[in-house]
Amino acid sequence: MSALAQQLLLGLLIGGLYGLAAAGLSLVFGVLKVLNVAHGELIMLGGYGAFWLVALLDLDPFAALLLVLPLALALGLGLYWGLFGFVVRADEETRIKNSLLIGFGLALALHALAVRLWTADERSIVTPYGGAVISVDGLSIPVVRLLSLALAFALIGGVHLLLAHWRWGKAIRATAEDWQAALLTGIDVRRAYLLAFAIGTGLAGAAGTLVSIGYSISPSIGLEWTLKALIVVVLAGLGSMLGTFVGGLVLGVAEAASASVFGGPYREVVGLVLFVVVLVVRPRGLFGR
Repeated sequence: MSALAQQLLLGLLIGGLYGLAAAGLSLVFGVLKVLNVAHGELIMLGGYGAFWLVALLDLDPFAALLLVLPLALALGLGLYWGLFGFVVRADEETRIKNSLLIGFGLALALHALAVRLWTADERSIVTPYGGAVISVDGLSIPVVRLLSLALAFALIGGVHLLLAHWRWGKAIRATAEDWQAALLTGIDVRRAYLLAFAIGTGLAGAAGTLVSIGYSISPSIGLEWTLKALIVVVLAGLGSMLGTFVGGLVLGVAEAASASVFGGPYREVVGLVLFVVVLVVRPRGLFGR
């Protein structure tokens, strides 16, 4: 029972990263109706950005997040203007088809570029407090992963407040609900799309930073994290940032439980099973609105 509780705790900690990774994808798909399958590669770039900031400038890895986040926002602006801004001019069905093509091409290009620049070796950020743990009732809580969970929740909560109270946050929500009605009320729909895509990319960069601190990164992690984000989006549904975060926690705990009961090789299977079950039983997700 003690080993199971420890596994569930670790699953909860990585579930926070799943939720943060999925939040950006959920926001972009919910607002733009664009499925960016290169989302995992954006997470990978965020991880490498944090790694090199720490290696070259000797920054604390969590402080590097303050630099990675604006850089990721700027990257999101550039990708929208250069690629995805053309996709949103089409109807919603065509948007999904075209965004899949562009996303796959972008994912391949970013993967090849990462291998070319940084090789295929795995890298991770080593910190002086990387091995620190907090013991509570026989459970060991890694400090780095606990801080990552807290930061992930803070970022999700910040975006939730922006969407709820910021003027352009309300415009983004209105555009997601009905872009034609939003346009008739005077909302600049294109700007709402731009801001939503930039925020989604910023969340991906932040997720990559936290992944590089607690785990390892390489050019090949993009597909894995894209699949995790898609599973969480389907599990949680669209329309709630906090719901997406909870969906990530649910996936993390479910993976940990399956690994403890059935063995490590089945850890990845449970996510796919949840994906199919939720699609069949509740297509709009657990928290979809």
